[in-house]
Amino acid sequence: MGFFEQQFYGNSVKDWIIAIGVAIAAFVLLRIIISFVYRRVRAFAKKTKTGVDDLVANMLNNIRFFFYFIVAIYFGSLILDLPKTLDDVLTRLIIIAFLGQSAIWGSGIISLWLEHYKQRKMQEDAASVTTFSALGFLAKLTLWTVIFLLVLENLGVDITALVAGLGVGGIAIALAVQNVLGDLFASLSIVLDKPFVIGDFIIVDDYMGSVEHIGLKTTRLRSLSGEQLVMANSDLLKSRIRNYKRMFERRVVFSIGVIYQTPYEKVAAIPGMIREIIEKQELARFDRSHFKEYGASSLNYETVYWVKSPDYNQYMDIHQAINLELYRQFEEEGIEFAYPTQTLFVTNETQTSLSELNDNQERE
Repeated sequence: MGFFEQQFYGNSVKDWIIAIGVAIAAFVLLRIIISFVYRRVRAFAKKTKTGVDDLVANMLNNIRFFFYFIVAIYFGSLILDLPKTLDDVLTRLIIIAFLGQSAIWGSGIISLWLEHYKQRKMQEDAASVTTFSALGFLAKLTLWTVIFLLVLENLGVDITALVAGLGVGGIAIALAVQNVLGDLFASLSIVLDKPFVIGDFIIVDDYMGSVEHIGLKTTRLRSLSGEQLVMANSDLLKSRIRNYKRMFERRVVFSIGVIYQTPYEKVAAIPGMIREIIEKQELARFDRSHFKEYGASSLNYETVYWVKSPDYNQYMDIHQAINLELYRQFEEEGIEFAYPTQTLFVTNETQTSLSELNDNQERE
């Protein structure tokens, strides 16, 4: 009996060589076909606005090496007459490979869908983007958990006993990581209640910045000076948060003072003058202006108006225009702004006393 006729596991050496050749050919052919199809689909996807071709391209690109390898072995095994035990092992490997690849495809689909959703909704509804990002994470976690349990079941593990054991162990772990779980539930509360979303400008105690990321444990802010602030989600929920992004209008209160030597007619005319200046601003809405009080060195006025935009730069532009026009009109009317001054009245008591003494001597 020649070398090629020798038997191994019920198959000749010749059959094994043919099976290996078929497996290698299947592996190479699959890689070439998938790569060719991926390039074509990718090129077509760049010309269209639909997400279906992007999804197909993403799935083709996410096919892993182990999946090609297991599929190639399966095609090679079709040439052989394998024992039942070995055939069962191969079948389980194929199922596990398919489950793993399915998990990768599912995770890629969720990521691609979230990316498309962010691009469409970020400008108009940042809150929903934050919510769906968190839900996307939970969806991936659920998917991988289910796949993991299916793999264990395929390997012959008693899942029922495992789940029961994990339940008891989970309680012990939960007690050990209370702070982490507190931040996790705080994250879910932030996502569902939406006190702030990505892109909002918030102030928390003495810290302020724009929300860049809402994670499972921490939230990251970008401060006005450029550094990143990282805060625990549980700490955020315990704090009082001021959300400036949700401010539709900005209330502005400012005060000015004029000198006491200002004539009555001009003192009475100042509130109307301020009102006229504010009403000329397109994005400003006048509220009130009053002669408020007699100050230590000035006649004080208080004015309130609203800026019809939450944008801080617009507010500063409008307030600057009001200040400049007020300065110009006061200069034209001869009205002087007050500044802290004191007037000192001095009497010559010594000279007065000497005069009284001389008068008394003359009478005597």
